[in-house]
Amino acid sequence: MAALPDLFDASEVARTIARLRTLDAARAPLWGRMTVAQMLAHCCVAYEMVYTTTHPRPNPLMRWVLRAFVKQGVVGPKPYPKSSPTAPAFRITDQREFEAERARLIAYVERVARDGRAAFEGRESLSFGPLTAAEWNTLFAKHLDHHLRQFGA
Repeated sequence: MAALPDLFDASEVARTIARLRTLDAARAPLWGRMTVAQMLAHCCVAYEMVYTTTHPRPNPLMRWVLRAFVKQGVVGPKPYPKSSPTAPAFRITDQREFEAERARLIAYVERVARDGRAAFEGRESLSFGPLTAAEWNTLFAKHLDHHLRQFGA
């Protein structure tokens, strides 16, 4: 896998947003079943878990399972496999409005950069406990890259 962009760096954020802007509402996935609008909403969930109270914290047993068996796959360097299963909170099955979801995702990407690396160092993840800023960057950047590649961006 190529090096992930540093989403705390303005130039990398600009490149990521440029990739998002290449998408259009009619873009078909190279794999998987989501529409492009559903994918954008799906990507927003990771940010909602940081910035909203929309998603509840998993119970202690589930958090232990997630830390023990899922965390390294999410914050580690290995790319996500195509069509890999996703957590229930990330499943988007209803129809979404493309432009609204893209604008929402861009706003979240910009907010992370604006908040900066220091705001994420040691910040608690609902699922994985405290993460380093580098782990947060991997979580966000790897997920975005996976789905941008899914839609050829």
